[in-house]
Amino acid sequence: MRVLHDDLWNFRPDPLPVSVWLRWLPHGLLCLAAFGVTLGGTAQLGDNGHLPPGAAFVIGLAQGAAIVLALWRPVAGWWLSMAGTVVGAAAVHGRLAMVADTSFTWPWTAAGLIAHLLVLLLLALRVRTRVSAEALALTALVTWLLQGVWGGSGYQPTGVLAVVLSTVVVVLGAALRGRRVARAELVEQTTLTTEERARRTLLEERSRIARELHDVVAHHMSVISIQAQVAPHLVERPSPELVENLAGIRQNALEALTELRRVLGVLRSENPEDPYGLGDPGTGAAPDAPQPTLDRLDALIENTRAAGLDVTAEVGGLVRPCAPGVELSAYRIVQEALSNALRHAPGSKVRVEVAHGPDGLRIAVTNSRPSRPVPPSTGSGHGLLGMRERAAMLGGHVTAAAAPDGGFSVAAFLPRDGAPPAFPADAPGQPDPPHPSTTGEQTP
Repeated sequence: MRVLHDDLWNFRPDPLPVSVWLRWLPHGLLCLAAFGVTLGGTAQLGDNGHLPPGAAFVIGLAQGAAIVLALWRPVAGWWLSMAGTVVGAAAVHGRLAMVADTSFTWPWTAAGLIAHLLVLLLLALRVRTRVSAEALALTALVTWLLQGVWGGSGYQPTGVLAVVLSTVVVVLGAALRGRRVARAELVEQTTLTTEERARRTLLEERSRIARELHDVVAHHMSVISIQAQVAPHLVERPSPELVENLAGIRQNALEALTELRRVLGVLRSENPEDPYGLGDPGTGAAPDAPQPTLDRLDALIENTRAAGLDVTAEVGGLVRPCAPGVELSAYRIVQEALSNALRHAPGSKVRVEVAHGPDGLRIAVTNSRPSRPVPPSTGSGHGLLGMRERAAMLGGHVTAAAAPDGGFSVAAFLPRDGAPPAFPADAPGQPDPPHPSTTGEQTP
């Protein structure tokens, strides 16, 4: 009884949502049906039920108003419909045999039955199946009490028809509600899966970048350690304080190298056969191989040409040495842009431009429209995401967009000293161009 009370003695608002395609049309049709039920119920109760016009109108209005109320408060609408039916049946009960040749539909009038079916449908569409089943059970119980227990004479029984039709309507409404709930849960789960996949992709790319930059950091720490060890021998009579400080610097550098190796061991443990994430599993990439710089750009372009892509390169400006991290990131950006062109623009012409400026490197890789059909992509979708991560880490930026001639263009700027950005790479408010390139795909 407690559960029944909590389920059906509940009048909180639960408005019928606006239809995606029909907008407010269902609401208008239901209001029109409510108007028809009010007129039909008033006429039937007054003409065939021999009720006074005022009483007939009040009962007919209650039955019609139950439909309108169920649009916003389905449980309250159901109670009003039940109350209108019971009051109408009780009011007509003593007049059932007043005219011998008139057969009155009792306990459910035609208008009252139509109103209750619509109310039950609205209820089943918006409440849990258990609540709909409870409302159906009480409807059947009240019908049985009126027709089977109380009864009367000289009327056409409508109890069985009302219960059967109510059951069909509740089953239909519950099925439609279950389908809508399942679709909403599927959309929510798909959204969560997409967000989780994007988050995982970002973390995987950052991990790969961290593995690649390990050698750069380890090199500097090794140099610091060696310089701290050699420095006392460059002074004729170093003071004990100087020797002690230099020894401390060397010890701290060695401890930092040890921690770096531990962190790198954790990052590499996910794929021991490809510790840097530079190839497919089984390539056996050497952990101690030096990281590439722009000095190897010519070899990269030659390899791309050998793969069947027409590539031209231009290096402009006064060539100045850059920070090792900047050189590595510049090489990887060009490499990924060429890989995207091979994958998404077969047969196109590609132009690579590297401009050395006083403030940093400017890179542009542009490909023309593909001359052959583009095969389905087998990439992981990390390409341009990794480019942006590398550039943001160094305080630079990457833009990627479709070219006017149907090709694709990637442009990047990297500060020469590799200064870190003023905000985290994924900080709110950082511009992130919304186009398909975020998944590594190009628009041919």
